[in-house]
Amino acid sequence: MHFFSTILGLMLLVCSLMGCEQSEIVEEGEAVWYEPEGQIDQPEEISSVPMNTESEVFVLKSESIHEDKKYGIGVSLNGFRPFPDDDPWNQKIDQAEVDPKSDQMLAYIGLHGQLHPDFGSGTWEGAKIGIPYIVVPGDQPHVSVNYEAYGEESDAGPFPLPFETPVEGEPFDRGDRHAIVIDRDNWVLYELYRAFPQNGGASWLADSGAIFDLKKNTKRPRGWTSADAAGLPIFPGLVRYEEVGERKEIRHAIRFTLDNTRQAFVPPASHWASSDNNPLLPPLGMRVRLKQGFDVSKFPADVQVILQCLKTYGMILADNGSDWFISGSPDERWNNDELRTLRQVKVKDLEIIKMDGLKTPYNF
Repeated sequence: MHFFSTILGLMLLVCSLMGCEQSEIVEEGEAVWYEPEGQIDQPEEISSVPMNTESEVFVLKSESIHEDKKYGIGVSLNGFRPFPDDDPWNQKIDQAEVDPKSDQMLAYIGLHGQLHPDFGSGTWEGAKIGIPYIVVPGDQPHVSVNYEAYGEESDAGPFPLPFETPVEGEPFDRGDRHAIVIDRDNWVLYELYRAFPQNGGASWLADSGAIFDLKKNTKRPRGWTSADAAGLPIFPGLVRYEEVGERKEIRHAIRFTLDNTRQAFVPPASHWASSDNNPLLPPLGMRVRLKQGFDVSKFPADVQVILQCLKTYGMILADNGSDWFISGSPDERWNNDELRTLRQVKVKDLEIIKMDGLKTPYNF
C-alpha cells in the first residue's frame, strides 16, 4: 500500500463535486506483488461496473473483446514477455552474489515466515483471488483519469479503459484496487492504484497511475511511485496461468510484498513507502531468490514451475503488504490446493541478492 494514503471517502466526495487535476505525462527513463485462508467460495461472475448504454465509447469494443480471444480479461499473450531481455524483470539472478546482510535481514523479518500465493481460482468473500488485467486493441477509446493522492507522480493519460475493466478486490472499496490494461497492438501497459470508475466508466478516479512502453527499458523518475509503491510496473511480475499451466516456464521475476519495509529503495525501484530507517528492514526493490539446493521435486508440476522461476529469476519486493505474498492473476484453471503447497517454502529457504545502488534519505 502507498505511504500516506488519502482518506478516500472524503476525497471521493470532493472529487466528484469539484473534479481533480491530471498530472503531467512522465518522460521515458533511460534503459538501464492476500492469500485466502479456509474454504474458497465457488466461482461467481462479478460485474466490474455497469454498462453505460448511453455512451458509444463503452459499447464499441465489447463484442470483439469476447469473440476472438485476442482481447479480453485475462487472455493469453501467446508468450510475449514485457520489456527487453536485459530489463531487470527479465534478468536471471541464479548466479548473482548473495547480500552480506542476507541472513541478518531475513532473521529480522522473521524466519517463521513462509510463501503465500496471492492468486487462485474462484472467489474469496465475493472477490476474485489475485490481480486481474484486461487486454484491449490499439483503437480502444481512451478516457480521462483524475488523481487524488499522487497526481504529481502519475502519468496523466488518458487511459484506454473499457467499461468492463476488472479491478482488484471488486466489488469492495477496500484494498489496493489495481486496474491493469494492456494495449496489445502497441504493447503499452496502463496501471492504476485505488481505481474507481465514474459514471459507468466514462472517466476514472485513482490515487496514482503509470504508463509503460513494454517494448523498451523504461523506469520511473527517481522518487516517483507508480500504481505500485516501489514505482515498478505490476503486470510483468504477476504469475499467470498462461506461463505456468500452458508454457511451463516463467521467464521473469515475481512481485511480492512484505509488511514492514525501510525508508529506502534499491534499483529497479524508484520510491520508498516507509518512514523507518532501520538498516535491517528490507528496501523496496530488494530481490530474493530460492536457494539452488531446495528440492522442488516433491511439489505439484505447476508449483514446480513457480519454484524454478524463484531460483532463476527470483522475486522483487514491490509494495508493503502481507509477508511473503507472491502476486498472480486470477484464473479458473488454478488448483488452489496445489498452490497452497507454496507455504512449505520457509524464509530459511530464501536468500537476498546483493543490493547495489541503495537510496536512502541520506544519499537521495
